Amino acid sequence: KHMFSDYAKSWFELFSKPNIEEATRVSYQQQIDSHLNPVLGEINVEDISLECVQRLFNEQSGTLETKKKTRMVLNMILDMAVEDGLLSKNPLKSSRFKMSGEASTKTEPYTVDEMKLMVSNLDQITKQTDKSFLALISMHPLRLEEVLGLQWGDIDLDNMTIRVERAVTHPDRNQPIVKDLKTDASRRTIPLTDRAAQCLTIGTESDFVVSGSSPLSYTQVRRMCNRIAKEIGFPGKITPIRFRTTVLTDLY
Repeated sequence: KHMFSDYAKSWFELFSKPNIEEATRVSYQQQIDSHLNPVLGEINVEDISLECVQRLFNEQSGTLETKKKTRMVLNMILDMAVEDGLLSKNPLKSSRFKMSGEASTKTEPYTVDEMKLMVSNLDQITKQTDKSFLALISMHPLRLEEVLGLQWGDIDLDNMTIRVERAVTHPDRNQPIVKDLKTDASRRTIPLTDRAAQCLTIGTESDFVVSGSSPLSYTQVRRMCNRIAKEIGFPGKITPIRFRTTVLTDLY
C-alpha cells in the first residue's frame, strides 16, 4: 500500500512542481504540509474514504476560500490515485461530500476623506521612492505587484502613460521574484495622472520605480508603508491591497 504523505510528495515533486509558478508551488506545498498531511499523512491512499475527506474538511478551520485551495490539491492527488488504480473513485466527487466555511473578509475601499488626506500630503514624504509608490498606487488601478514591477522605461511622461509589463511577487514572503503577468489582458497601457507625474523623478530605464536596481522585499514594502503613514499623518494603516479596490470604486 501507499502512505498518503509519500504519495502526495511523489505527486508534488514529479507532476506538479516542475510545471507551476513559484507562488503556486508555495501554495500547494502549504496545503499539503499544513492541512493534508496532519490528517491523512499516515493513512494509506487505498484506505482513504468519503468519511475521511469529509471529516478533514469538517474539522479544518478558516474561510471557505482556504478550504477550496486545500480541496483543489487533494483532488489532484486523489485523481492520480484513481488513475494508478489505487482507488476505484475519487471520494471528493461524491454527491454526498459537502464543504462549508466562513466568508472571506471583504476589502474595504478607503474613504474619500482618507484619499484626500493621502494625496494632499504627498509632498510631505521625504524619500523619493516612497513618494513615487504612493502616487502610483493611490491614483491608478494597479495591483501592488504591478507597481513594484514598474521600471522607469515603462513610464512615458511625453504621452502620460504607464505600461504594465511585469509583476514582483513574494511567494516565500520575503524573497522578491520578478515574473511575467498572468494573462495577456494584464499587460496593458493606462493613463498617468497629472498629480502622480509631478511626484516622479525619472531614473535609469531598467531601474525599478520604487526600489532602484532590485525589487523590494515583503519586509521592505511593509516598512515603506509604515514610513509613509507616519510622514503624512495618516491615522490608519497604509494597506496596498485597499488602493486598487478604492480606485476602481471611484472610477465606477
